Amino acid sequence: MARVEIYTTSYCPYCTRAKTLLRSKGVKFDEIDVTNDPALRAKMVELAGGRRTVPEIFINGRIIGGWDELYMLERNGELDLLLAEPG
Repeated sequence: MARVEIYTTSYCPYCTRAKTLLRSKGVKFDEIDVTNDPALRAKMVELAGGRRTVPEIFINGRIIGGWDELYMLERNGELDLLLAEPG
């Protein structure tokens, strides 16, 4: 199974949606909450190529994007393929 990381904040409804989708698929993920941690948020922005919004989702170290991108992968039947790759 793939290694999934998701950068979130405590007040983000899109983060909640992304986590719910991943959990519904039985995916274990590492959640990195950047709500009150400027250093972690800066790391997220760097890893995400300058993107500052949450969630930022990584599968096997590759940036997937946020909720919209995750949902489109699911809708297009591509998410399961990414999640099946060994991490």
